[in-house]
Amino acid sequence: MILNEQIDKMTDIMASFIGYTAVHLPDDVVAKLRGLRDAEDDPAVLSIYDMMFENLRLASELGRPSCQDTGFVQFRIECGSLFPLLGDLENLLRRAVITATADTPMRPNVVETFDEINTGNNTGKCAPSISWKIIPEWDGCAIYTYLAGGGCSLPGHAAVLMPGEGYEGAARFVLDRIAEYGPNACPPLLIGVGIANSVDTAALLSKEALFRPIGSKNPNEKAAEMEIMLEDALNAMGIGPQGMGGKASVLGVNINNAARHTATLGVAVSTGCWTHRRGKIVFDRDLNFVTETHSGFTYAQ
Repeated sequence: MILNEQIDKMTDIMASFIGYTAVHLPDDVVAKLRGLRDAEDDPAVLSIYDMMFENLRLASELGRPSCQDTGFVQFRIECGSLFPLLGDLENLLRRAVITATADTPMRPNVVETFDEINTGNNTGKCAPSISWKIIPEWDGCAIYTYLAGGGCSLPGHAAVLMPGEGYEGAARFVLDRIAEYGPNACPPLLIGVGIANSVDTAALLSKEALFRPIGSKNPNEKAAEMEIMLEDALNAMGIGPQGMGGKASVLGVNINNAARHTATLGVAVSTGCWTHRRGKIVFDRDLNFVTETHSGFTYAQ
C-alpha cells in the first residue's frame, strides 16, 4: 500500500471510530453503570438510571450521539518512533474529525476565540487538541480519543498548594471542587486527579487519568489508597445520578502522578460525565487494529 493510500485508510478508520464513540459508550463504562443501578433501591434514583439506559438504547438503534453535546475532540497519542505515519498523524486526525462531524453527525462546537466564529467542523486553532508520547523502537501506534463535553471535562480546576498542606490538602481540593461543581456535570462522574509539580503538569495528568479503564488502580500503593478514600468520600456526599441523590456519585477516581519540586504540590481535577466517551484504538504498522474500549466496533473499507 502506497503512502497516500495508508493515510486515507487510517483517516477513514479514525473518522469511523470517533463517530462510533460518540454513539456508543465504552464497554467498561456501560458495565459500571449497570452495577451502580443494580446497587440502588430508591425508585427515583432507579428511574434516572433507567432513562440513561433508554438513552443509550435509542442512540444505538438510531445511530445518533448519546449526548447532544458531542464535545471537543481530544487525542492522546502514544506512537512508536518506527510507525510509518508518525509525521502524518496530526493532519489525518484533523481530517478524521471533519469527516466524523459530517457523517455521524456531531454538533459543531468549536469557536475561534476572540473572533467568536464557529468553524462548523469541530476543528480550529489547536482543535482538536493532541498530546504526544513517542515510544522508541516500536512500529505501532495507540490513539486515545475523548469527546470532552462543555459541562463536564472541560471546566477543570487546578492549583499549586503550599507543600505544608500535604496530600490532605490535595484531597480537600478535590472534594471541595466536586462538592461545588459535581451536580452540574451529569453524574455519576469519573474523577481524574493529577498530582505533580505545577499547574500545567497536574492538569495534563488529570485529563490523562480519564483515559484509564474504570476500576484500574494507580501502581503506587499510596496513590491507590488515596483513590479508594476519595471515591468513598465522594460517594458519601450523596450527589447521585444527575444530582438526584443515591448511593454512588462517581464511576471511580483515577489519580495520575509525577515527580514534583520540594516546594510545590500541584493538584488538578478533571471530570468525565456518565456519558464518558473515551476510546482507545491501537494500530500496527500495516494498519491492522484492535479497539480496547469498544468490542462492538467494526470497520468495512
